[in-house]
Amino acid sequence: MSAGATNPTPPVRRRGRPRIDLRRIGRAALLGPTPRDRLPDAIDHVAKVHRAHHPGADLDPLRRAYVLAESSHRGQMRKSGEPYITHPLAVTLILAELGAETTTLTASLLHDTVEDTDVTLDQVRREFGEEVGYLVDGVTKLEKVDYGAAAEPETFRKMLVATGNDVRVMSIKLADRLHNMRTLGVMRPEKQARIAKVTRDVLIPLAERLGVQALKTELEDLVFAILHPEDYESTRGLLLDHTSRPEPLESIAADMRSVLREAGIAAEVEVRPRHLVSLHRARLKRGELGAAGFGRILVLVNEDADCYAVLGELHTCFTPVISEFKDFIAVPKFNLYQSLHTAVASREGGEVAEVLIRTHQMHLVAEAGVVALGNPYAPTVEDADVGEAPDGERADPTRPGWLSRLLAWQQDATDADTFWISLRDDLAQDREIAVFRADGGTIGIPAGASCVDAAYALYGEDAHGCIGARVNGRLATLATVLGDGDTLQLLMAPDALTRGAAASAAHSGPSPDWLEYARTPAARIAITRWLAAHPDLPQPADDSDHPAELQGAPAEPSPHTAGHPAPPAAVAELPDAAVRLAGCCTPVPPDAVTGFEVRGGAVTVHRTQCAAVARMQVAGRRPVGVRWRGRGEGSPGGCRVTLYAEAFGRPQLLADLTEAIALEGAAVVAASVEPPREQRVRHTYTLQLPDAARLPALMRAMLKVPGVYDVSRAQQPAMT
Repeated sequence: MSAGATNPTPPVRRRGRPRIDLRRIGRAALLGPTPRDRLPDAIDHVAKVHRAHHPGADLDPLRRAYVLAESSHRGQMRKSGEPYITHPLAVTLILAELGAETTTLTASLLHDTVEDTDVTLDQVRREFGEEVGYLVDGVTKLEKVDYGAAAEPETFRKMLVATGNDVRVMSIKLADRLHNMRTLGVMRPEKQARIAKVTRDVLIPLAERLGVQALKTELEDLVFAILHPEDYESTRGLLLDHTSRPEPLESIAADMRSVLREAGIAAEVEVRPRHLVSLHRARLKRGELGAAGFGRILVLVNEDADCYAVLGELHTCFTPVISEFKDFIAVPKFNLYQSLHTAVASREGGEVAEVLIRTHQMHLVAEAGVVALGNPYAPTVEDADVGEAPDGERADPTRPGWLSRLLAWQQDATDADTFWISLRDDLAQDREIAVFRADGGTIGIPAGASCVDAAYALYGEDAHGCIGARVNGRLATLATVLGDGDTLQLLMAPDALTRGAAASAAHSGPSPDWLEYARTPAARIAITRWLAAHPDLPQPADDSDHPAELQGAPAEPSPHTAGHPAPPAAVAELPDAAVRLAGCCTPVPPDAVTGFEVRGGAVTVHRTQCAAVARMQVAGRRPVGVRWRGRGEGSPGGCRVTLYAEAFGRPQLLADLTEAIALEGAAVVAASVEPPREQRVRHTYTLQLPDAARLPALMRAMLKVPGVYDVSRAQQPAMT
């Protein structure tokens, strides 16, 4: 498609996804009102689709909603030339195909009436009830989302709030956007591009997170056609060429049907073609695709246990690709998605086929996400008042955890731009992981998040008092990136949780370095706000490269050793800059040192031979001159240092080493012991010395401990 084209070539349609006949709907819509004893012709198809999902549904609200929408929109035309009523009809049909319940469909038919006609919100509430009125009001508040880039951040903030209170609002908005994207060709190219970018950056990630894959995949292909026309046409041509030949996956699927039939497992096996964006991504990742790479095989069964039975048969009768196995049934994705993923080689030819195994219910949720969950506020036998929180805000019991977190941190965003950037960063996270708490329960965080992110997800602003962590039972730095299924124990400063973050701030608080490995908006916003509110407090030393405080260490750390360096032992050439000693190389007087400015205006001091110095210089970071403060300038001479003790493993070694350290007057700030290798072990200690001049004597004392054969200063890779 050329840059000036206004109507992109329509995407290759997926099987089983009928298009809406706008011309037929338009003609039916012009026929006007219909007698009350039957449905209008224009909505008849919507009703049939709806009844296929909900056989006992009351269709009278749909009939009345259509009559009101048609009469109020009468005379209005779309830019494409059809009567305007074809738009709410098309949006409603999209939702009906996904299995939306009657209330959502009723609100969908009326979603533009309050915004674009004389119909009032009070009229909608009187005629259709509070539920429909609430949804129409929510969608109405989102209608200006596409107008004016300056208004986008604040408008999307409102959109998020409306979505969080009832996810059906966003379901209608997504269907509305899909139909508008289908008919976007009548608009100017520059407006097509602007709408496509907003769709790509926010609405598609929201569709992914709400689990509405059927909408997400078609939106992706439509955006692909507008923003990347050359890649789109190339990929489309490749797919058309493939579909003109026999599908190799069909023979593999037939073989699988035979295997499962012989095993007595009732299952449906079908080939699912990749949509265009998925195909394009696969090409970028793997190069040219084999004949079996244009789709996946989907196996549908009745019960959860049948999924694992299918997996066992396929792995027994075909050669499995073990690295491709993922169990999203035991650990569902953050957007409700459940399936078993695997890949097997065919018994003839060896083509590798990707396989998805799920129940029929899992498949419904995988395609429709939250739309398939029905009305989250419908009264139950146990509780007829579900849907109202104590403060009057609607409480959705099915609201995904990620959405609850977004609602929490959006309230703390200081301005619209901060919110906008944070929202896009959060939505860019393509999946979520589950981390198990050592004291029970789980924490849901984005993939790639660190211990710092987990601390703020769990404790909110009380996480300012976090001083370390154990991951899978071992001491770890707060910068440690967590993996799916990890077990996490967060170590907090004394009274951090009982007295609150404000009380703990007197002796503990986040370092600017935390921003280097905080990935979630909640963590970054909280850290930034705390640093801005405490510009004059000494910041914690950079402990990103040594473990947390060892519980049970013999020396009780003072406020300085619990996270703050001694009063400024070094002076930077930047006026009024706070100075911190780097934890990666733990410089002490009289080491040759240099500094680098970090976020927040502070200067981190490194030994000149530290590996981090070379990396930052290669990256173009300008060094800052620093010097050690002389005795006559008020320095107490205290310092913090990290030492390695290499030893032969033996009982009581840890106790003997910590005793030698204590006798030299040093306080243990942190310690760790690596697993023995060939009967050798390494201890790492971060120590606070009252005087840097005592360091050589301390190292000699540690070296005299039986079994210790080397003591050295830390010089390990550091985050830059």
